[in-house]
Amino acid sequence: MTDYKVNFQDLKARVGIDDVAYELGYRLDRKAGIGHYIEMVLGDGKEKRDTLIISHPQDKAAQRFFRRNGSKGDVVTLIRENLNSFHVSGKDEWQKIAKVLARFAHMPEPEYREDFEYVKSAGHTKDFDSSRYEVKPINPDKIPTLFAQRGLSDETVRTFAPFIKLVLDKKNENFDGYNIGFPYTKGENKRIRGFEIRGYGGYKSKAAGTDSSNAAWVADLSGGYPNIVKNVFFCESAFDAMAFYQLNRKQL
Repeated sequence: MTDYKVNFQDLKARVGIDDVAYELGYRLDRKAGIGHYIEMVLGDGKEKRDTLIISHPQDKAAQRFFRRNGSKGDVVTLIRENLNSFHVSGKDEWQKIAKVLARFAHMPEPEYREDFEYVKSAGHTKDFDSSRYEVKPINPDKIPTLFAQRGLSDETVRTFAPFIKLVLDKKNENFDGYNIGFPYTKGENKRIRGFEIRGYGGYKSKAAGTDSSNAAWVADLSGGYPNIVKNVFFCESAFDAMAFYQLNRKQL
């Protein structure tokens, strides 16, 4: 198998520091002004954990950032600082950075031999195999920051927590962390037929063998009284459903 690789300069021209910062949870500080520079802040009020001052906000290829403590860099620097947040595999950090850049640039991720070997060893799975995945519940007191990065409040996450899991693929030797899993069922019982999986850095996937034709993620907010249900809403994804609820919960 021949590796498909990428040109870092081409990718850097397509991916802005602000793009990556938004994904990591930074928000634009409009009080600091918008001009030749912008400021992006991680955290709110007294809980500010970091501030990035970014040059050339309208020109992704020319963007650089610096902090008031003197540290500075480009988009690759910011990705390297937060590489563990993006849940990508690779034999070294440069392979991982290339994959992250490709995701943000909406380009095919580079392919490496070890990725091919993993896919081959995992094999094509016709049916969902629950034993392949280690599953645990969301801790309402330790909610993954990915939800906040998607604009979802802790209150919303706690409402949907009974229908969300943390999922680890035991066959993936390149990544041993947990992603967020939305279990697919057929509605008549709680048997899991697969997972919609979300991770940092825009990672989106389905568990191997997920029955996307006959099953779906179901969040029953009736409190155990299905006879009181007046409306059923269908959404493109679990995140979309949660966002819809958050925006409209007072009318639901």
